[in-house]
Amino acid sequence: MRFDRLELDQILRLYGRMVAANEWRDYAIDHLTDRAVFSVFRRASEVPLFQIVKDPKLARRQGAFAVIAAGGRILKRGQELGRVLGVFDAKLKVVEA
Repeated sequence: MRFDRLELDQILRLYGRMVAANEWRDYAIDHLTDRAVFSVFRRASEVPLFQIVKDPKLARRQGAFAVIAAGGRILKRGQELGRVLGVFDAKLKVVEA
C-alpha cells in the first residue's frame, strides 16, 4: 500500500508548514502490505509525535485516513485526507508528562 502523488503532496505541504513553525523536524514513510504510514518526529531518535495512516480496509466503515497521536489515540479519521489533516489547523502542542 502506498500514498498516491496527490496524497503525498498534501502531507508534505503540511510537513513543510510544521517544520517552518519549528514543530516537526523529521519524518519516515512506511509502505506496508496493508497500509501506508507517514510518521513525524521532533527528533529522529524519538517515537513519532503523529502518524498519518492510510488503511483501505477501513474505507467503507470509518474512513481510510487517520491521524494518530504518540500514545495511540486517534485524533481524526475520515474518507478525505484534506479533512483529516485539518486536525493540524488547530494549534496542537505536545505535553510532556
